[in-house]
Amino acid sequence: MSKTVKLKKGLNIRLIGAANKVKTEVAMPKMVSIKPSDFHGMTPKMLVKEGQEVKAGTIIFQDKYNEPIKFSSPVSGEIEKIVRGEKRRILEVLISTSQNQEFEISEIRSVESMSNDEVKSTMLASGLWPFVKQRPLDIVANPINEPKSIFVSAFDSSPLAPDFNYVLQGKNKEFNAGMEVLKKLTSGKVHLTINGKATAESTFTDVKGVEINKIVGKHPAGNVGTQIHHIDPVNKGEFVWTVNAQDVSIIGRYFLNGKYNAKRTIALTGSEIKNPHYIDTIIGANVADILEGQITSDNVRVISGNVLTGDKISKDGYLGFYHNQITVIPEGNEYKFFLTTGWLGLGFDKFSNSRLFPTFILPKSKKFRLDTNTNGEERAFVVTGELERVFPFDILPMQLAKAAITDDIDGMENLGIYEVAPEDFALCEYVCTTKIDIQDKIRQGLDLIASECM
Repeated sequence: MSKTVKLKKGLNIRLIGAANKVKTEVAMPKMVSIKPSDFHGMTPKMLVKEGQEVKAGTIIFQDKYNEPIKFSSPVSGEIEKIVRGEKRRILEVLISTSQNQEFEISEIRSVESMSNDEVKSTMLASGLWPFVKQRPLDIVANPINEPKSIFVSAFDSSPLAPDFNYVLQGKNKEFNAGMEVLKKLTSGKVHLTINGKATAESTFTDVKGVEINKIVGKHPAGNVGTQIHHIDPVNKGEFVWTVNAQDVSIIGRYFLNGKYNAKRTIALTGSEIKNPHYIDTIIGANVADILEGQITSDNVRVISGNVLTGDKISKDGYLGFYHNQITVIPEGNEYKFFLTTGWLGLGFDKFSNSRLFPTFILPKSKKFRLDTNTNGEERAFVVTGELERVFPFDILPMQLAKAAITDDIDGMENLGIYEVAPEDFALCEYVCTTKIDIQDKIRQGLDLIASECM
């Protein structure tokens, strides 16, 4: 039965630079990158060599310790370079794109006529499987596990996040096809969660045979972890799979035409962007052409993803595999005069979850130009109550973070580590005065749980 969830906790960080609802398509990037680091815990085993020609959909590497999980090239072209780090660890695979894109073509029967195992085998063989992630651990799903349910979040509440209503407008056919595929992967329910405050497009409301839930509240209402916790929580020994809404469309596209077409619409956002808007590009695209002529100043930070959970990249870096936006904000490495913009300043240009600055008296429509400055170094991790105000889980966030820091396995299990992912603690990390990288600590705790308890 569908649910409506209303959250009381959370925080919307109001930033300047949301994308206007205008879409452009840039030229095919000259280079794309697939980074094994985007798939946490995966060790790649290369199946191609430098200089080898590939097509879009050609398998380029597989998981060394779970070989059915394969990863495809998003473009046709030539393997330009396999970048290695210490101990020959593969850091990224660079692919130079060809002028005319060619695809690996597969004969695909209708999803209705395929068994569950055939659908799973098709996804594994085509390289579509990495789009499916699992809780607990927040990693690429293990295909041998049986999920009790699958979740798709049809909106993102992160700062400056893209509007999936706009991004997937008119893509009903491929989105519906993707949802039909997901229904084949579980004997349980497929949950599609929409924003209870906004009017959802027919792309989402016309999907048949799934549970359409509504969630109302501040960020992290759009995080799939929040939705799972309030609709179908994960217990030890259980698995829930998740797929991003745009990736559902990519999966459906493959099952409709037999081509691995990794096109994705991203939001170009941030206060340092001249014209924030939407762009049609490809997974792993080089961002140099996207950013050309768009950045307003030199001292900026380019982020693949959102400001809370994204990855810092260079101005000629690459779009992350799971990212739907690029954000550009001030770097924040310049000294501030303490009487004006520093610690003794009035603070009308600062955003705070508390009443430390007088900005709480300003209208809620006020948006801010924030930089990356943490305003201090790491401090003692003491009880303040800040984390609990923005963490909409029935979990004690500070106690769980401390258990992760101290490698307390029993404590983590008792406090709900199986339900969370690092992104669920992004707001906690933002409001916490200790400056501790809580997301990293939770990831370390999950890694320990994976090695000792799974």
